Amino acid sequence: MSNLTGWIKSSYSGNDGGQCVEVAPAYAPSGVVPVRDSKQTDGPVLMLTPAAFTGLVTLARNTDVS
Repeated sequence: MSNLTGWIKSSYSGNDGGQCVEVAPAYAPSGVVPVRDSKQTDGPVLMLTPAAFTGLVTLARNTDVS
């Protein structure tokens, strides 16, 4: 999936190399939101529908990971 561009790192990702997520929102109008681990940019990309991405963000916001 290295041909995808426009990756944006989550504002919730820390700068300490911890849980880092990137999204390429420019693809949403085509019906897909690519999501990847920013530490493995050549690794797998999770392709979500915009509705599934919204659900993922909602779940992440409502989950206490401490």
